[in-house]
This record gives sequence, structure tokens and C-alpha cells, in this order.
Amino acid sequence: MTPIQPDRECRAHWEGWPIGGIRTRAGGGMADSTIERVAMVSLHTSPLDQPGTGDAGGMNVYVVEVARRLAASGIAVDIFTRATSSALDPVVAMTDGVTVHHVHAGPFEGLSKEQLPGQLCVFAREVLRAEAAHPAGHFDVVHSHYWLSGQVGALARDRWGVPLVHSMHTMAKVKNEALAEGDTPEPEARVIGEEQVVEAADVLIANTDLEAKQLINLYDAEPARVEVVHPGVDTGVFRPLSPADRLRARRERDLADDALVLLFAGRIQPLKAPDVLLRAVAELLVRRPELRPRLVVPVVGGPSGSGLERPTALANLAAELRIDDVVRFVPPVPQAELAGWYSAASLVAVPSYNESFGLVAAEAQASGAPVIAAAVGGLTTVVRDGHSGLLVDSHEAHDWAVALECVVADPAYRDRLAAGALVQAEQFSWEATAAQTLAVYQRAHSLMREEAGALR
Repeated sequence: MTPIQPDRECRAHWEGWPIGGIRTRAGGGMADSTIERVAMVSLHTSPLDQPGTGDAGGMNVYVVEVARRLAASGIAVDIFTRATSSALDPVVAMTDGVTVHHVHAGPFEGLSKEQLPGQLCVFAREVLRAEAAHPAGHFDVVHSHYWLSGQVGALARDRWGVPLVHSMHTMAKVKNEALAEGDTPEPEARVIGEEQVVEAADVLIANTDLEAKQLINLYDAEPARVEVVHPGVDTGVFRPLSPADRLRARRERDLADDALVLLFAGRIQPLKAPDVLLRAVAELLVRRPELRPRLVVPVVGGPSGSGLERPTALANLAAELRIDDVVRFVPPVPQAELAGWYSAASLVAVPSYNESFGLVAAEAQASGAPVIAAAVGGLTTVVRDGHSGLLVDSHEAHDWAVALECVVADPAYRDRLAAGALVQAEQFSWEATAAQTLAVYQRAHSLMREEAGALR
């Protein structure tokens, strides 16, 4: 395997740094599998950002929750992310045992995700500098999130002599195979970058069995180096409410007690397909016009990705479909507030064209809301069709309208799905995710030791 190396311009940043070979650990040999400190890299989005804004979404929640659970078990976690404001403190204690480092790399504002590859060198330099301030062997493992972070993680792996564990979260080849109408294909540079990270990583963490197969079939990942670890749900935040508390959650959000609440939560962009829900609602009202006085469609989230190019497109579509009287746009909210929206919902719609897992679906089910989701990606793992919700094998408005009608027109069926949603949610917890992730770190150490022994 050829390690990813900085180009000629990038090398200038490392003048005075050791370039040749892998740094050995304290004592001159490869470390054992005891994990005491983890370096997480989340370059393009900060764990401190509000999910549902900009590029912040499920990955942010994942990084935060796993880091917190690892810290609770006594493992220190340092998270490196790019600073997007001069007002940010260089180092922030997110919680006991979790430290966020805001790395200065490029302009604070106005830099799109597509422009970030040009800042990889300076970001990597600052990550290496942070480790160099400590004795050799400060970190025991690097865990990178998304392909941009994986490029930095691969370099850190070779400099620090520790294993690289990588989580893709999304993959260009998968997204391009199921591109939403009007969305922009992922560039070839990202595809190449992902292939390099897959080759460089000691272990790849996949959210589901399907994602593991995609890594193997589309990226030629070695099956023995792919581990499946499901993300979790914070059941202290997302939990079922009593009937009285559910009514209170509705009233706090200006929703009638008998309202039919069809909720969308997530970033507003073509990939997440909120337009599919709106078109389905319009058809539902043609089929069942008597539902209009009770129908409310909250869209909780903000424009993101290619959705930033037309930030008013969804509102314009609602007006065009003549359903703007039932659609309500709600800015992104903290998790505790989002949990209240799930509890107030009659159902939660997740019509995405692709989801590596589908945290919204998992959180909604843990809150007791049945989910209607597209039968894509990780959603087929999260939602149990006919038991915790319904999976729709298309993005056609007619098919979605039929699914919506099945649930809203039959309260008893909706209640059965809600009960099944709670049962389905029991298999996902962040405690289990963190424990399994720690086991992956230890296995990555074992693989690195085996490789080192084979080279002797």
C-alpha cells in the first residue's frame, strides 16, 4: 500500500519534520492495544455546530455522542475541526474528557466544502503540530470522519505510528448512483480521494451491512478490514412521552390536539428530498380533501449543500402546489427541542435518496413516532417495514401519498406502528456504539502489529 503523501507545495509546510518512515512509539516498538487517547478528525464540520445547518447533520451527532461515551469510559478524545470564525477559542472543552481543537486553515467564512481540499495541507500541519507538543505516543489511534478528514488521518497515521480507523458517513459513488433531480454529482476528485482513504485505513467502520458491501464492491475494500457498527440514539433525550405530555408538546408548538402532523426534519437539500413529501401531501389532499383542516407539515431544518443555491425553492414549491397553508418552516433546533417535535408528530417522513444510516428515523422511532422512509441505504436497517413504519420503494408522489394515507387514515394502524417503533429503537444505543468502536480501535492495533511483524 502506498501511503498518501503531501505534494511538493505541501511538503514545504513540513520543513524540519521527520519525513521518512513511521514514528515508533515510546520504548521504540509498536504500542499495545490499550486505548487511552483518541484523535478524532472532523475537518469540514464541527461537532459544536447545530445539526440541520450548513453541513452539520447526522455525522456531527455521531462524533459528539461517540466521543462523549468514550470519555465516560475513561478515554480522552481530542477532536480536530476547521475554525470557521475568528471568535472561536482555539481549544474548547466540549465535556469532561472531550476537547475540540479549532484549527486555522483557510478563510473563516465563504469557503465551500468543495474548496476544502485546498486547505488539507495546512490543516494537517496544525494537527501534527498539536501532537508534536507532547511526548511520542500521545495518541493511540486516529479516527477520521468523511473523506477529507481521512486524507489528514492517513498522514497522521504514518507520522504517529498508530492505526487509522475511518468512517465514510457518505460515499460519492453511492450518491452519484442515486442522484436527486437537480442535484450536483460528486466530483471525480472526491471519488479518487475516497479510494485513497479506503486503501490507507487500517479498519473501516460501516454503519450497516449494506454500507459494508458498498465499501467492498464499489471501493475494493478488504472485507477483513471492514467492521459494521450501528450508530445509536440518545434515549435520555429521544423517548416516548405520556399522552398528556404529548399533548403538551403539541400545544407548545401551536399544534391542535387532533392535528395530523407529518414531520420532516433534516437539512433542506435535494439529497434529503423534502420536495417528495410536499408533492405527496399535495396528492394526498386531492385524494382526501377533508384532511386539510387538520393537516400540518412542519419542515424542521435549514438549507444545505446544493440547496443553498436556491434557499427559497421549497417554500416556492409549497406555494406552487397550493399547500403553503399546511406547510410550516421551522429553523434548525437543538436536540431537546427536536425530540419535542418528534413526540408531537403523527409520523416522520424520511424521503432521502440516500442515507448511510438515518439518525432522524432512529430518533423518531425512539420518541414513539412511526416513520415513512425511502427504501434506500441504512433506512432499510433502521426502519422495520410494516412494524415500525413503512418503506417506500420509490420517490414518486403517488406512492408516498398512498403510504401517508395508510397511516393518517387509520389511527389504530398508526398506534401499532408507533408501538413497533419503540421496540425497533431498542436495538440502537450510543453506549453500544462506543463499546463496539473501542473494540474496533483495539483490533486496528492488532492488525498494525501483525503487519509490523510480517515486515521483520
